[in-house]
Amino acid sequence: MPSAPAYQPRVPAAPVRQSSSSTPTSKLRLWPLVAATFFMVSGGTYGTEDIIHGAGYGRGILILLLTPLLWSLPTALMLGELSSAIPAEGGYYAWVRRAMGNFWGFQEAWLSLVASIFDMAIYPTLFVAYLTRLVPWFSVGHRGVMVGVAVVAVCALLNIAGVQVVGTTSLWLFFLLSAPFAAIVVLAPFHRGAFAAGASPSASTVGIVGGLLISMWNYMGWDNATTVATEVHDPQRTYPRAMLMAVTVVGISYILPVATMWLTGLPASSWETGSWAEMAGMVGGPLLRFALVAGGMMSGFGMFNALVMSYSRLPLAMAQDGMLPRVFARTHPKTRAPWVAILALAIGWACCLGLGFERLITIDVLIYGCSLVLEFLALVVLRVREPRLHRPFRVPGGVVGASLLGLCPALLLGLSVARGEQEQILGMSSLNFGLILIGGGALAWGIKELLRASGLLAGEKSPEPAG
Repeated sequence: MPSAPAYQPRVPAAPVRQSSSSTPTSKLRLWPLVAATFFMVSGGTYGTEDIIHGAGYGRGILILLLTPLLWSLPTALMLGELSSAIPAEGGYYAWVRRAMGNFWGFQEAWLSLVASIFDMAIYPTLFVAYLTRLVPWFSVGHRGVMVGVAVVAVCALLNIAGVQVVGTTSLWLFFLLSAPFAAIVVLAPFHRGAFAAGASPSASTVGIVGGLLISMWNYMGWDNATTVATEVHDPQRTYPRAMLMAVTVVGISYILPVATMWLTGLPASSWETGSWAEMAGMVGGPLLRFALVAGGMMSGFGMFNALVMSYSRLPLAMAQDGMLPRVFARTHPKTRAPWVAILALAIGWACCLGLGFERLITIDVLIYGCSLVLEFLALVVLRVREPRLHRPFRVPGGVVGASLLGLCPALLLGLSVARGEQEQILGMSSLNFGLILIGGGALAWGIKELLRASGLLAGEKSPEPAG
């Protein structure tokens, strides 16, 4: 913990948007926030298989151990300071806008919403993929797409019901999907060396660099929980604790099951996406395999549900600031949920379900990484511009410490950029494709300015001045 700073007169932070309908009992508390963050970042141990295939057990576990230290922990510390100092609607969008102005705040929101295109169509598809392993009938015709649309609709309704419903749902889903992996951790040591022979190599072609990128993907998204700051109980105290606790929970949920399967002697070359179901059957029989596949459905549902809560607050905050039409600022009179933004985003994501998106990890990491860099820059800029801003949680080391905090995440982002030059999408490198999407933010800003000049959009409010 950083030492207590010398006394400074408190300078009021930017006014936090509150609602008379939001009472302490209807707000997110610590453990529901930890559970919601878990789903925004992880969704369980699913997705770690290719890391072990590409890097082997020893290096794979090392990657899973170092990635949160180099990638997640700096992010959690940055989020702890900014979310406790400025617990505003829109979270990271509000911080970047306050630090660097309207244009960069708009770009931060653009990057996050563009990244959601590659993320949000995946989770209902993941739900359907696990469902069809239990009930193949759903794989026929358009039945899977209809189930995906139903997942989107149910999650939209849960989110309109309020953040407390989403947080409580996330907490129960966390326990349910973690139970099969806890059983693997308990049972796998009883099969020490039992699977060293007889397992056939998988068809996965992921190498160690690809495994590292997958690990980064599995550990990203910590800032998503900050967009609901005004709907969290005592955010100045709750956010720093929730971020650090969530980093620990996610890291343990990845490393322990992998380490115990290592004891069984199962060759790393046998691992591939979806292998956890077969491994559960190997150590616990058909019942555990069924439970783990059902947990995969819960993972897809829980991730989509929690991220709807996060992303829907961006249009809300932007509309309140005059950057989007005021209709997106409409909220439910009882739950305060931004129902117009939720429905608009849900319709957009539902339209993407039939397009067959693959998990474009390189682009996802690149776009998310750029938005993360803006957040680290906001941390430094606010340290310089508003040194007397009240910070209940403070990254140690002054301006230098705040500047160095983003170094490791930036280096890892550089790795994804180098990787993006090797992969092809739509006849171009993933890097160039990602850069086009990133550059689209400037075009979107220009369109917004034209709409504002023509009177179709109200002028945006100025960011809060420095203290």
